[in-house]
Amino acid sequence: MKYNSKPARIFYALITVVIVFIIGFKLGGPDEPVIETPETSVSPASSTIWTCSMHPQIKLPKPGQCPICFMDLIPVVRSDDNDNPRQLKLSAAAAELAEVETTTIRRHAVETRVSLSGKVEYDETLISRIAAWIPGRLERLYVDYTGIRVHKGDHLVELYSPELITAQEELIQAYHQFQNSNGDSRPRHETVEKTWMAARDKFRLLGLNDTQIEKIEKQDAPTDHVTIYSPSSGFVIHKDAVEGMYVSTGTPIYTIADLRRVWIVLDAYESQISLLNFGQEVKFTAEGIPGVEFAGRIAYIDPMVNEKTRTVNVRLNIANDDGLLKPGMFVRAMVSSVLDVKGNAINPAMADKWVCPMHPEVIQDLAGICTICGMDLVQADRLGIVNLPDPEQLPLTIPASAVLKTGKRAVVYIRTSTPDGLVFEGREIVLSSRAGDDYIVESGLAEGEVVVTRGNFKIDSAMQISAKPSMMNPEGGSMPPGHQHGPGDMKTKLSALASNIHLDVSPDLLNSVMNPYLKLQMALSKDDFDAAYSALMEIHRLTMGVKGAEAIMEPTMKPVDTIDHLRHSFEDISNVLRYAAEQKLISMEVNEVFCPMAFDFKGAYWIQTGKEINNPYFGKKMLRCGEIRRQWNSGKASK
Repeated sequence: MKYNSKPARIFYALITVVIVFIIGFKLGGPDEPVIETPETSVSPASSTIWTCSMHPQIKLPKPGQCPICFMDLIPVVRSDDNDNPRQLKLSAAAAELAEVETTTIRRHAVETRVSLSGKVEYDETLISRIAAWIPGRLERLYVDYTGIRVHKGDHLVELYSPELITAQEELIQAYHQFQNSNGDSRPRHETVEKTWMAARDKFRLLGLNDTQIEKIEKQDAPTDHVTIYSPSSGFVIHKDAVEGMYVSTGTPIYTIADLRRVWIVLDAYESQISLLNFGQEVKFTAEGIPGVEFAGRIAYIDPMVNEKTRTVNVRLNIANDDGLLKPGMFVRAMVSSVLDVKGNAINPAMADKWVCPMHPEVIQDLAGICTICGMDLVQADRLGIVNLPDPEQLPLTIPASAVLKTGKRAVVYIRTSTPDGLVFEGREIVLSSRAGDDYIVESGLAEGEVVVTRGNFKIDSAMQISAKPSMMNPEGGSMPPGHQHGPGDMKTKLSALASNIHLDVSPDLLNSVMNPYLKLQMALSKDDFDAAYSALMEIHRLTMGVKGAEAIMEPTMKPVDTIDHLRHSFEDISNVLRYAAEQKLISMEVNEVFCPMAFDFKGAYWIQTGKEINNPYFGKKMLRCGEIRRQWNSGKASK
């Protein structure tokens, strides 16, 4: 075929068009023109166009998939009605095709779950200190190592003390005088009795019990040895002396803790304080006691914040008669908090209860006195515990799926019906706390209004296409950039991160962290809070106390009471492990994946083992959103 022949010119022209189209398709970005061909261009007469919720610059006349990200296209009805720039009109059929779902806003009692962690500690009120009441030498220690269980009245120490001789002579003499004073006058008999009682009290102050005192009174001559008995039951947690040691008055010998009741001390972050209140029921599990769930109530909330950890101590008093809970055990707890209109925890279970101000674990149904300190009980309301508000003051809630958040702005779409179809109006609202799958609304909505809970991203994209106010463009006008999968400013955030990441740990530790990390990634992609939290705590345990692993451990110590918090911690850990993979410290084959829409279009990376995208930042909402940027095979990176 000759190059200058007519068929040849046509053939090469067609080849050139195909090549240009392919190059344009591969290199297309957010600033590219609308993709239109003679077969796919939108006719001016068309009432409906089909666009991509992630790439609103795509406009096609019929349904299909986005040529950039392969998401299903959504219908948008063209409208020349510009009376209200914040409204979008859709026919019932178009709304059905867009799979729009709505819910009616109601007021109701709101509960949220607060995840806490902590450990088992001794009950400070049940700790006894055994000290020397008189100077001398420790002749024998019957309890000769830490951890021995003792009962009240068990012998502990045999003490030699010359000072006992004088005190015993006084007691023996006073006792015999009292025995021989029965025939004396009443005043003299009473005086002798008081002298005898004073000698007995002196021995009680020296730590002797009544049996020991009676034995001394019946002796013919004093002795220079005395046995010290345990004043309480429990376990010896400190042994401060050894046999043969000389002691003075007040020298500590043993510390005994009664473990029939223990404290559970939990760490609550500042962001969680408003969700906790006295008397709330708490369920917890101990790592060393699998399959057993314990329950208790909050008895104390520390009024001061630890400046190093930014946490406050929350304490439970737990009966431990069976001895299962041992001091030092790590525990994980869950609190179900009922919230008021402002998102603060209330506790209806404590309504009309009477509580001791000094010992709040003492709770009674009626007024009375504290069984521990004798103080008058006060009503729970005086300690800041409130009942459920009136029904009209219950929180106004909205499903979290209805809210489009970007920065500090929160946007929802309200649905109203007209004879011509459905009208969706965008509205900015002010949110309070998040409670599980709901947000508490401070302002911007009224009870009975209908909000979009599914399909709001599609409606927002249609607003963008129509140059109306939307989530990313509150003033309307020109459309924002689309869903960019090119490198952009996030081409490699790793080089900037590297200067702030300091890893001085063994590759074995890093590779052991990878297993729970991958579990965390998959759990987040499935929106599984419990599994994700468990994986994060596993990373915490692996890195806790390991020198040089602070960059991995610190994200596990952030507040994680919502799945959004878990995703922020996951991003921090991902950046560290990406750095480790680039430094050839990760032995397994992993892929570096980037999602440009994560965290309000800031973008975020993660690493995973498979090539199928499982987005941990959006979960089921946009599971396949992301792009593999690099691959590491035993630490070797490839594009």
